[in-house]
Amino acid sequence: MTPIRTLRFLPILLLGLTGCQDALDSVSNKVEHPLPAKLVNKMKAHDMSTRSPIMMRIFKEEGVLEVWKQKGNGRYDIIASYEICKWSGKLGPKFKEGDRQAPEGYYRIYPAQMNPNSSYYLSFNMGYPNSYDRSYGRTGSNLMVHGACSSAGCYSMTDEQVLEIYAFARDAFKGGQPYFMVEALPFRMTPENMARHRDDENFEFWKMLKTGYDHFELTKQPPKVEVCERQYVFNQVPQVENAAFLANATCPPASVPSTLASAYYAYEKTWNQDFVKAVAKFDREEASQIAANEARAEAEAKRAEREAAKAAQIAANGGQSPAPVLSLFSSGNPLKALAPGSAPAAPLEMPAPVPAGEAVAATAQAAPASTSASVPVPTPNPAAAAQIANAGESPQSGQGNKPFWKIWSSN
Repeated sequence: MTPIRTLRFLPILLLGLTGCQDALDSVSNKVEHPLPAKLVNKMKAHDMSTRSPIMMRIFKEEGVLEVWKQKGNGRYDIIASYEICKWSGKLGPKFKEGDRQAPEGYYRIYPAQMNPNSSYYLSFNMGYPNSYDRSYGRTGSNLMVHGACSSAGCYSMTDEQVLEIYAFARDAFKGGQPYFMVEALPFRMTPENMARHRDDENFEFWKMLKTGYDHFELTKQPPKVEVCERQYVFNQVPQVENAAFLANATCPPASVPSTLASAYYAYEKTWNQDFVKAVAKFDREEASQIAANEARAEAEAKRAEREAAKAAQIAANGGQSPAPVLSLFSSGNPLKALAPGSAPAAPLEMPAPVPAGEAVAATAQAAPASTSASVPVPTPNPAAAAQIANAGESPQSGQGNKPFWKIWSSN
């Protein structure tokens, strides 16, 4: 772009940047900045109050952070969805400090984890490592959801987005919610997504997370999450009141409420059928891709083999390309014209016709010469020669001059 054209578009760029900056500069108190009127009206339309409880879901692969809010009937509905600006690492949980991996799991966010003085505009700490992470010796600190669109193991949003996300949490705490749950998941736990990632080393871990995901899909209420026997367990009601769930200890006797257990059984049955179909589909696609790759590899190997043979032949000829194969019309073929200066081949002479009588006589004369041969030659019959000599006469008198097709016809 030329300098003049750059200057032409510079005011537009500055206007866009100024407008964005003005939106944040106009926030005199970002910690108490109210939610936009459009979100407040949307909450009213969905039977939600500004201070009703919330939960959040994060999907790495889709790059989405969802905010869900409780309605008057106790169930939750999605109220806002934000595109994650950046998250670092890959699909799978965080293992140790410095691996730059964003965590996966179920995390409780308490008021003390909110950071109004964050270096990244606003933030809240996810609480990593939780009791599950610690049971496996996983390490890490300061894993946040924050602004500034910069990540080294965190889930980073834009400043405008985190301003709203922070306000949702702040208002829920003001409404009396003791903590809210963040479900950090690799992707939406659909049969198709699970089938696509069935060979991943984290698949068993994801199957465990999926139980909590499924419970939320069924109830539209955040699952009650505990950790025992170094596993997440969901919506477990202990048989003994106030029984403790300890991450490294045996799970206390407990069970899922019967209504949820029944609904989950039916849900899993259908889900598993869809999962099997998805696996079969991906297997077919994978087999087709493998066959196509093998065909391409075989064709390439044959081509390389031909090139190698050609190169070897050229090398054997002292660097000269082999002579071309002669075709039907190449030089030396009898059907092609002779080169200039070459003598034409002598035409073949055909023997002149011999009268029948003379032929017999010639045969008679030649016979004695052939008698000396090892194979005897029969002597010609003189009667046959007479018949041949009279062959031009008609068997009927007066008809010798008629054409042969009229000899036997009626007068």
